[in-house]
Amino acid sequence: MPRTFEGNLVSPKGRFAITVSRFNSFITDPLLAGALDALVRHGVSENDVDVYRCPGTFELSGLTRRVATSGKYTGVIALGCVIRGGTPHFEYVAGEVAKGIGQVSLTADCAVTFGVLTTDTVEQAVDRAGVKAGNKGADAAIACIELVNLYATMGVK
Repeated sequence: MPRTFEGNLVSPKGRFAITVSRFNSFITDPLLAGALDALVRHGVSENDVDVYRCPGTFELSGLTRRVATSGKYTGVIALGCVIRGGTPHFEYVAGEVAKGIGQVSLTADCAVTFGVLTTDTVEQAVDRAGVKAGNKGADAAIACIELVNLYATMGVK
């Protein structure tokens, strides 16, 4: 029988950071509230969470890299929102932020999770920020707790 390793949702030791874009704040503010609520509900003290805001979702990758490599955090949750418009701008920003946060998660010594919405419509974004489809900020926070605990089980940061 193979050994299986997976994280759990017990409050881990250490600090968390949330990086969040101010652009589309009518969506990112509820994502942030959902992430904070999920962390606290799973036993993380509000005093163990720092929030970093950047102007737009494109800037989120750079901010998240600096926060994740600071050595201060066991987990970092990146939150943003890109809504498709009438120009190719959506593809550029959505692709770059996904690639950027992905690269951070591969190289950081802490858990990094992706809570960036990339939607076709405002309605889809609203639904994913807590209306009909749950809150993807909360989902990213829960995934971060689980990943921190999995890394601890493995004996790595």
